[in-house]
Parts: sequence; structure tokens; C-alpha cells
Amino acid sequence: MKPYTVAITGASGAVYGVRLLEVLAEQKVPVELVISDTAKIVMKEEGQVLPSGTGPGSESGPVPFVTIRDFHDFTAPIASGSYPTEGMVIVPCSMGTLGAIASGLSQNLIHRAADCTIKEGRKLILVPRETPLSAIHLENMLKLARLGVKIVPPMPAFYSQQKSLQDLVDFVVGKILDQMGVPHMLYPRWVGKMDHRPQTTDHS
Repeated sequence: MKPYTVAITGASGAVYGVRLLEVLAEQKVPVELVISDTAKIVMKEEGQVLPSGTGPGSESGPVPFVTIRDFHDFTAPIASGSYPTEGMVIVPCSMGTLGAIASGLSQNLIHRAADCTIKEGRKLILVPRETPLSAIHLENMLKLARLGVKIVPPMPAFYSQQKSLQDLVDFVVGKILDQMGVPHMLYPRWVGKMDHRPQTTDHS
């Protein structure tokens, strides 16, 4: 199986990236992981720790199937479009990162890997975390969406009567996994209500 590139940037909401990594590790999906410098600070502030103690500073973390790449390493395999990946997820995605990608800038490995993902026609999934959104943010998202980039804002639904913060996180991560094509059971699927079905009239 080709790996997915997963990037965690400095937007609030590191819990989404950590939870995604947990699920991918459980399903043995190989991951190329990049964590921005600011994300390391935010993760500490938000009390988030990577699965099984994986952390920056070593190329191969103790979590099976996860390879850590340095944020500043332009010689990493994912900096080249010739390196085969299934696609890339940036979760959470800061507005600075989103703007750089929309502008074609490559100032770090996350930017460059995203640029390669777009130019090679692979899946790029962004989970933008900011509120309120300015016209600049929205225009950048629209520009990327028109290129086929999937924009998955962390907007939990409540139709499954979520009971906890973990339920809300799992709903968003489940939506990301749907876009990745990775099966999961993080939340129940909506199947409708029997009493909401339209009534039919018997004309026999």
C-alpha cells in the first residue's frame, strides 16, 4: 500500500490530527508524517501527544507504519512528485498554510508535499481551522476546491446524538477518512427515519 502524507500545522485542533493518526495506525495504513514548528507548540498547549509517544526528532517513530519527516527537509521523499503516495491530508490546516498552497509557494516540506500532491493529480484533503473566515480565506479555499482539493472543515454534526467531545472529534475524523477512502466505524451512518418516509396511496 502506498503511504498517505499527513501534516499537522499550527492551527488549533491538533486533536483531529492525533486521532487520525491513531485510526490509521490501527488499520495499518502507512503514513509519512510532517509536523510544523508551530504545531509542536500548539500541541503542547492543547495537551496532545502523538500515538505511542511518537515525537519529532527521529525519522522512524515507535508507531508502526509511521515515518516522521523533518518540517524543513526538502530532500525528503515526499518533496518529489516521483515518490508514490495515495495523497495528503493537512489536519488541522492553518490559514497561512492554506494561503501558501493556493499561491504555489513552497517554504517548507508541508507546502512542497502539497504542491506535489496537486501537480500529480493525487488526493489533497485540507481541514481548515479558523473562525470567522475572511474573504481572503474563502477565496483561497474556492481556488483550491476548483483544482479538486477537498475542503473538510471540522464541523461536527449532531444527528447521531453525540454524547462526548470524543464523539465530536470522531465524526470529523470519520469525514476525513471518507475522503481518503479508508473504511471506519467512527460514527453511525445516517439512514433516515421510518416515520419520515413519504406515504404512498394504494390505488388498486
